[in-house]
Amino acid sequence: MNGTKVLLPALIVMAGLGLAACSAPAPQAPPAAAEPGAGAQTQGNPQFTADATWPKPYPNKWKIGGVTGLAVDKDDNVWVYNRPNDLTSLELQAERTPAISDCCTRPPSMIHIAGHDGPNYKDGDVIESFDAPQGHGMAVDAQGFLYLGQNTVRKYDKTGKLLGEVPHIPENADGTPFTMPQIPKRVPGLGSDGPVASFIRNLDADIKAGGGNASEQRNTQAQLRQQAFIAKYPPTTPMIVGGIEEIRTDDAANEIYIADNSFGGRVLVFSLDKFEFKRGWGAYGHKLSEISTKPEDHAYTPGGPMAKEFVGHLTFNFSKDGMVYAADRAGNRIHVTDKQGNFKQEIKMAENTGVGGSTGGVMFSNDAAQRFLYISDLTNNHVWFLERATGTVVGTLGQMGHNAGSFFGLHMEATDSKGNLYTGEVFYGERVQRFLPR
Repeated sequence: MNGTKVLLPALIVMAGLGLAACSAPAPQAPPAAAEPGAGAQTQGNPQFTADATWPKPYPNKWKIGGVTGLAVDKDDNVWVYNRPNDLTSLELQAERTPAISDCCTRPPSMIHIAGHDGPNYKDGDVIESFDAPQGHGMAVDAQGFLYLGQNTVRKYDKTGKLLGEVPHIPENADGTPFTMPQIPKRVPGLGSDGPVASFIRNLDADIKAGGGNASEQRNTQAQLRQQAFIAKYPPTTPMIVGGIEEIRTDDAANEIYIADNSFGGRVLVFSLDKFEFKRGWGAYGHKLSEISTKPEDHAYTPGGPMAKEFVGHLTFNFSKDGMVYAADRAGNRIHVTDKQGNFKQEIKMAENTGVGGSTGGVMFSNDAAQRFLYISDLTNNHVWFLERATGTVVGTLGQMGHNAGSFFGLHMEATDSKGNLYTGEVFYGERVQRFLPR
C-alpha cells in the first residue's frame, strides 16, 4: 500500500458471506471469484480457529487504523504498526472538549501486544506503545529493535527512539528534497475521509477503463515514464529510491532485506549493523543492471501472460533452507530465488484476480520443513495455503466479512513459535486477529 492505490475487485459480491474460521480445500490457482468452502480437507494441511478473545480491548479508548506492519518478537509478543490518520471524525468524538461520545481516540502508530501471559501483563494486553510517522512494512530483530518502513527504513528501540536509517537518494521522484516524514498536527476530534475514499475513486476509474488490474500498474508505469529521473537514479542505484513495501531481518547473516517500490519492486539487501548495500535483484532473478525500465515489460492483464518484470507491491520472506519467496501482488505470482537472487521457480496464483492482485504477504508453517506457504490476499480476503515444494493450493482461511475469522482488507500476517497465525487488516477491517492451530 504505502500510499499506492490498491483496490478490492469483489468486495460487494462477497460482503454477505459468513464466518470461515477453519481452512478449506481449494483447487490449484482458482479464479478470483472462487469462494472458499467449509468442508473437510486433506489430512495434515493447515487448519486454524479464530481466537475471538484476542486482543483485549485497547486502553485509553483507542481505535486502531489500518494495519500496515505486523511482526512477532523473540518473546512471542506482537508489534502492530497502524495508521491513526485513517480514523474519521465519527470515530474520534471522545477526543473533543467536551467529549460527545465514549468512543474513540487516536492510538499511537506502534502498539506492542502480549501474545501470552507474562510477568507484568496478560495475554492480549497492550504492553507498551509509541508514536512514529506512518508507513508500510516492519520487522523486529533478535535484539528487539524495530525497523519501520516509511519513505525509507528506520531503526527504533522499543521506546520509539530513532537509531538510524537505510540510505535513500537525496530527492523524491518529483524533485523535492528527501526528508523524514513527520507526525502531522492533529485536531482533536477531526479525522480524515477514511481508509477507502481514495481507493474507491481509483476503483471507479478502473471500472470505467474496462476493469483489470490497473491501479498498481499505473503507479509503476508513472515512475517508468520519468526518464530524466531514471537516468539519474537507474535500477542499479544502491540506495532506496521509492517507498517501502517489505522488511525482513536475517540476524544470523547480519543482513536486512528490503523491497522498495521503484521499478515495480526490487529486493535489496543491506548489512544489518551499518546499512551498507550488498546486493539486489528483480523479477526472474534479474540483476539490478538487467531490470527493464520499459513500461510494457511491467504490464500485466489478469489471466494473461506473466509480466517480464515485477508489476507492483512486492513483498517477500525467506525460508530456513535459504529460499526467498518474493510475492508480486499486482502480478498474481510468487518468484522463488536463493539468497543471492538466483531464480528457481515461479508460482502463479489466482491469475484472474484484478485490481489489487492476489499474492500479498508471505509466511511459512512452523514445522521443521516449513512445508506450507501462507499467502495473505487483500483482494480475495483470505489466506491461501500452498504446498511449498510445488506451489499447489491446498486450502484457504477466511472470506469477506466482519465476523471473527473473516476479513475486510487482509493486509499483513505473522506467525509465532507456537504456530499461531496473526493477521492485520486495512480498509474497513482495521484490526488484528489471532488464529490458533488445531
